[in-house]
Amino acid sequence: MATIEKKSDKHNFFEDVFEVVKLIPKGRVTSYGAIARYLGTGMSARMVGWAMNAAHSEKKLAPHRVVNSQGLLTGKHHFSPSSAMASRLKNEGVKVKKDKVQDWEKVFWDPSQELL
Repeated sequence: MATIEKKSDKHNFFEDVFEVVKLIPKGRVTSYGAIARYLGTGMSARMVGWAMNAAHSEKKLAPHRVVNSQGLLTGKHHFSPSSAMASRLKNEGVKVKKDKVQDWEKVFWDPSQELL
C-alpha cells in the first residue's frame, strides 16, 4: 500500500491532497473529510474542497472521485458540463442517482484504512 508523506507546511496542503486523490482507485469514491482526516487536519474538509476546485488543471487527478460525506456530487458545478462528474463516475461503474452516489458503503474508499 502506498502512503503519503504528510507535510506540515500549509503551502503544500493542496499537493498533499492531490497525492491522495491520485491513489483513489477507479470505481471508488472518497469524501473531502476522509482526505482531511488522513492528512491529519480533520476539520479541513473545506480546504480539501478548495484543492479539488483547483484540481482541474492537474492532468493525473480524478477529482470526480471526491464527493461530500453523504455521497453528493457537490463539486459537479466545477465540471463542464456539470453532468460530467456523474458521467465519469458512471463510466467507472459507480452508480449515481440524482447526483448522489449509490451503494456508498461498497464504493467508499477511506484513505485512513487503505493507506496504512
